[in-house]
Amino acid sequence: MEITASQVKELRERSGAGMMECKKALVENEGNVDSAVEWLRKQGLAKADKKASRVAAEGRVVLGQDANGAVLVEINSETDFVAKDAGFLEFSDAVANVAATSGADSVEALKEAAYPTGDTVEAARQALVAKVGENVQIRRLARIGNDNTIGAYVHGGRIGVLVGMKGGSAELARGIAMHIAAMNPAYITPDDVPADIVAREKDIALAQVKDSGKPAEILEKMISGKLRKTLADMALTGQPYALDPNTSVADVLKKEGAEVVSMQRIAVGEGIEKQEDDFRGEVMKQAGLA
Repeated sequence: MEITASQVKELRERSGAGMMECKKALVENEGNVDSAVEWLRKQGLAKADKKASRVAAEGRVVLGQDANGAVLVEINSETDFVAKDAGFLEFSDAVANVAATSGADSVEALKEAAYPTGDTVEAARQALVAKVGENVQIRRLARIGNDNTIGAYVHGGRIGVLVGMKGGSAELARGIAMHIAAMNPAYITPDDVPADIVAREKDIALAQVKDSGKPAEILEKMISGKLRKTLADMALTGQPYALDPNTSVADVLKKEGAEVVSMQRIAVGEGIEKQEDDFRGEVMKQAGLA
């Protein structure tokens, strides 16, 4: 059968093998790129981690805890199917435990840490890639020490939150973590909102009321009210408490004499530009209509 240049190019990108090796692999496997990748790997001509250019936007957020604190790790896969695979789940749970006990403070350090099998975490990741047949990446790590009361919460493996709180109880800290998972505040207090964002929101508030015909002093009060509400909505302490919407987070914290000093939230695939398949375009192209 005829082997096209585009097939060779795709196989080279996926396998990292040379052009002649790729062409031979495609001939041996009747043009099937997936089979050709496997054939090259069996020949020792391709490595599993050459799939790293493929987008990994699914996956799981896992939590690890020990006496020193808590850590969240985001581990990505290309598909939701692999994210639910038993091997992927076992790997991610093990990585969370390694992250907690090793004290690794970066993804790079975590990759070099010892995995339960005796290899490194990175070696275990590459073995998993070879097994599941798609890209798996350890993307982010967030850690919080035990200097303060810790709140940790993971929702469905998709969103993870860590909270550091002075005073208060572990139960309250977990409740605040659940609130952050649900409401995703950008800042802890309205005073934490950067000046440039405050200025932008003030301009927006002004544009909303400038044609109202109200006197200048009334306009100023309207703008201040709108700005105050907007900044409160952005901040944790200004929001209605998700577990009791009749009160604010600020009031809940005040009641227990607590203060949130740090918060971290990780959502699976956040910020990754996921490639969407254009099935209509593919069909039209294959039919010679595009």
